Amino acid sequence: MSALLIAGSPSARSRSAALLDAVAQRLSVQGALVDRIHIRDLSPQALLLADFGHPTVTAAIDQVAQARVLVVATPVYKAAYSGVLKVFLDLLPQTALKGKVVLPLATGGSPHHMLALDYALRPVLQSLGAKHILPGIYATDSQVTVTPEGACEVHADIAARLDDAVNLLITESLRPSQAHAGRFAPIPFSQVRCSV
Repeated sequence: MSALLIAGSPSARSRSAALLDAVAQRLSVQGALVDRIHIRDLSPQALLLADFGHPTVTAAIDQVAQARVLVVATPVYKAAYSGVLKVFLDLLPQTALKGKVVLPLATGGSPHHMLALDYALRPVLQSLGAKHILPGIYATDSQVTVTPEGACEVHADIAARLDDAVNLLITESLRPSQAHAGRFAPIPFSQVRCSV
């Protein structure tokens, strides 16, 4: 399984990046191949001007296309996900997440912003065709603390939720995308006949 971790924070060190690090550790233990995109490292001019031909943008879009699983992490600012993440998602093709399993993560200053995952980020991920968007994990600043050395520490309650999310992520990504045995094949609407 290949997983792409997308860091949507404009900061080099952030609590949302700490959540991604925790997920990366858990996925690596499970044998997953983990790759990353730090949106802040892409060309800002290319992002803002929607320069689809810029090498950093092209490479990032290719990474999304190749991954089976995406983990998207963002800080929440003013009840919405980060602007740099928004600009990046806007550059993806309309079906960029088709057939992919997505785990959204977010951090914010208070629990009052946790609905940003469901009401701001989830609809955009859905519009990009994600096969399955797992329940998101939101952590407050008090649940992801910065140590005096500058490292981030995820508290036990969030760590347990990350364990469950990674297990579900692996389970969902291993499901076959085709119809399961014993189920009927899909029928195109044009072949449906009914009488009243």
